[in-house]
Amino acid sequence: MQIDGFVQALREDLARVAAVGDESTARAADLLAVALEASLGKRLLEALGEAALELSSQLENGRVEVRFAGGDPELVYVPDEESAPAEPADEAFSARITLRLPESLKNRLEAAASVHGVSVNTWLVRALSRAVHGPRRSSGNRLTGFAKS
Repeated sequence: MQIDGFVQALREDLARVAAVGDESTARAADLLAVALEASLGKRLLEALGEAALELSSQLENGRVEVRFAGGDPELVYVPDEESAPAEPADEAFSARITLRLPESLKNRLEAAASVHGVSVNTWLVRALSRAVHGPRRSSGNRLTGFAKS
């Protein structure tokens, strides 16, 4: 999501409104737009943060984070790791299935498992357990995330 596009649209809206007046009104609107540009961007980011919190409070199993990639914010769904129901201690991993999937998906699964520090098998078992057992109600509203350039 590019905040700059929204800020530019607001500047254009202000210019159209100012066009109703004379040249000095248009000049004043242009100066105001320049002065408010940084503030508008900041306010839009705050609105994204509030949206992420509101969405997170409505999610059963995870949260929404505002992340920055190359200076542009993006809303990202992050599932709760702890939301996977624990497997009964007496249930061993003895069942087997054969799963055929595209190489690109396999690579993404390996990357996701690596991020969580677990094997692909463990990651898949957790994901499937969450899917089968259904989501659980998450408690608390929190906003987390990271920025990368």
